[in-house]
Amino acid sequence: MSILIGADLVPTQSNIDLFEAGDLESLIGSDLVKCLNNADYRIFNIEAPITDTIEPIPKCGPNLRIPSACIKGLSVMKIDLVTLANNHILDQGETGLTDTYKYLDEAGISYTGIGVDINAARKPFVFSHNGKRIGVYACAEHEFSIATENSAGANPFDPLESPDDVYRLKQECDYVIVLYHGGKEFYRYPSPQLQKTCRKLIEKGADLVVCQHSHCIGCEEKYYNGTIVYGQGNFVFDRSSDEYWNTGLLIKIDDQYKVTYIPVVKHGATIKKASEEETKQLIEAFRDRSREILTDGFITDSYSAFARDNLIHYLRACYPEKKSLLNKAMRKLLGEKYYLNVMEKRFSTIRLLKLYNCIDCEAHKELFTKGLQEKLKDRKA
Repeated sequence: MSILIGADLVPTQSNIDLFEAGDLESLIGSDLVKCLNNADYRIFNIEAPITDTIEPIPKCGPNLRIPSACIKGLSVMKIDLVTLANNHILDQGETGLTDTYKYLDEAGISYTGIGVDINAARKPFVFSHNGKRIGVYACAEHEFSIATENSAGANPFDPLESPDDVYRLKQECDYVIVLYHGGKEFYRYPSPQLQKTCRKLIEKGADLVVCQHSHCIGCEEKYYNGTIVYGQGNFVFDRSSDEYWNTGLLIKIDDQYKVTYIPVVKHGATIKKASEEETKQLIEAFRDRSREILTDGFITDSYSAFARDNLIHYLRACYPEKKSLLNKAMRKLLGEKYYLNVMEKRFSTIRLLKLYNCIDCEAHKELFTKGLQEKLKDRKA
């Protein structure tokens, strides 16, 4: 048995023609084509709806879309299963989701992590190979794509339900894979909460938990008898050329359920299997980070520093600056220091405490979130 798990995959303008032509050699190179061909089962995260309909939903962030002609490229990759539990699957509304079902069904590609409602979206996918039953459970953090009791979308991670879903799946399977779409983009370590979540999933029966969505290679933790990968990077997703988007990992599971990694590197708009030197560098850095998180206090301290650096972006969203020629000039002159000075003046200690209580207290958070949902519904009407 050889199972390959690929990370985020989205055709973009720079390589759509290669997907439409099914030109794998140009898209991912001969070495990766061999890896895919030699695997018994291939699983990928498709990070956008497959549709020719353009009906973007109201959201912050980009509304992604994969033209239907790209299904040819996905088919020639011999993809067996795609997870659609991610933050972009509803980017073109329920029409885009329905089209995605149709094109995948026509191509004979199985899918999981979505449904016509939350109960359907929660259902795992199970396949058999060499007498072994492999279960795949896919879920996503809450971000514009989540199914509800009355609407279609992605399976949400629910701390009260998802661990039990994994427990039940383990009762009927020899090996359980959890694909968790979440964690902070461009952060290579787990947050304390993400580590707690992934460990709980292992305790409930998962053998492998893979955190996708961060767009960078993170680190690995061996916990109990399971493996957690905190950040797989991208597979084919050409949106940036910075250090984070340039690399990713293919995860390989063998007959003995041993987990190994095949690094990939972005070259322009395409992806290639890493060279020997690139592989050495990427795996060594991956192992170094994996050792770092074993140090007492490292995860908490690292995340605290990361949170301090990012707080300004959240405060700006809560209290946007006024647009004026003076503000524009000050931004140009002072850069980030300008925002820090403005937010320091606008957010007194008591204002920060009120904001903190709104999003930390369960009752306030639930009411605040529901109020925002209703207000957004009113504005749609």
